[in-house]
Order: sequence, then C-alpha cells, then structure tokens
Amino acid sequence: MTPGSACLTQRSVPSALRTRRRILRWLAVSPLALVGCVAPGSNLPPLPPVPTGEYRLGPDDRIRIITFGNEQLTGEFRVSASGDTELPLLGTVHAAGLTPRQFGDRVAALLAQSKLFKSPSVSVEVVAYRPIFVLGEVNKPGQYPYQPGMTVLTAVAIAGGFTYRAVEDVFSVVRSMRATAVEYRADRESFLQPGDVLTVYQRRF
Repeated sequence: MTPGSACLTQRSVPSALRTRRRILRWLAVSPLALVGCVAPGSNLPPLPPVPTGEYRLGPDDRIRIITFGNEQLTGEFRVSASGDTELPLLGTVHAAGLTPRQFGDRVAALLAQSKLFKSPSVSVEVVAYRPIFVLGEVNKPGQYPYQPGMTVLTAVAIAGGFTYRAVEDVFSVVRSMRATAVEYRADRESFLQPGDVLTVYQRRF
C-alpha cells in the first residue's frame, strides 16, 4: 500500500470485529473498506504549467511606479481586490492582467492624455507579489509571500514541512483564472503562482 493511498480493504478488518454486529458498525464509519482504492486528488485535472513570459499583475501585488521627472507620481502602490490602483492625479487605473511594462505604458498614455506631461516616461516593477496560502497537513499552515520559481515542495518547506499524517506525493492547488477559481492536482515539483491555495492531504490510515 503506497503512502499516498486512501485505500482500505476487507483484510484490514481487525479480528476483534468479526462478529456480525461489530463488523457492520465498523463498516458504517469506514465506507471505503470494501470499495477499493480512492487516491486523493484522483478526480482533479492536472495543474497546468506556469505560463512563460512576463508576469501579469493581480490583486494584492505591491508595485513601484517611477515617473521620471515627477516625484508625485513616483512611489509604491497596491493593486486592490478589484484589480485597480489609485494614483495621484490620475485616480483609478486598472492594473490586473497587465504586465508591469504594459501597465507602465498605460500610465504614461493617461498622463499624456491629461496634458500634465508632454512626453512622460514611466517604469513599473513588482515590489511584493500577492501571497500564496498553504493549508492542510503542514506544521505551520497560513499565508506566505510568493517567491518567483516557487514549487509545491518549496511552499511546504516554508510552512514548516509535512506533518506525520501528510500525503507527500499529490496535492490540491486552487488557482484563480480570470476571476474563476479551479481546483487542480499537483505534484511535489509543480510550480506555483501568486494567489494559489495549496492544500496538503491527510492520509486515511
């Protein structure tokens, strides 16, 4: 029986439960006893690979905007839950879904349209990515800062490692794609993205 299995068989019934009444009682609380193996996450689609190319901004990202020649529009700003940023002189500017370069171009274009600057030059960089969440059978479940190149195993290590009850070879990852949350099956080497919710399963035996 593999460590990641959630399988119980009829052979697992202790000899002390061989009377009809006790066996029925045991089966009532162990419905998997006679139905074969059910591996955790087996019904989930595999986690898609992290898209290549520039990072795209999302809610809770913290960014630094540098407007050359203007200190008022230079500073750190947060992308809100709605995907917007509140900028001096410009007000609400949508950022989610854009790369830092694209968002910088948008801010520059808005500044030019406002005629506040003749030829504005804007640079945008990510200061802190939106966090990931590590739940389930880890020693320190909670919210943690995302790091570029983070894998499932890296996230588990940051969350204090596996508990003794953890399934260590298959995991659940909930990822939001265009405002829709989808649950996927992941392995130890799967790459995570900011905002992912990783859950480490508990063994059934």
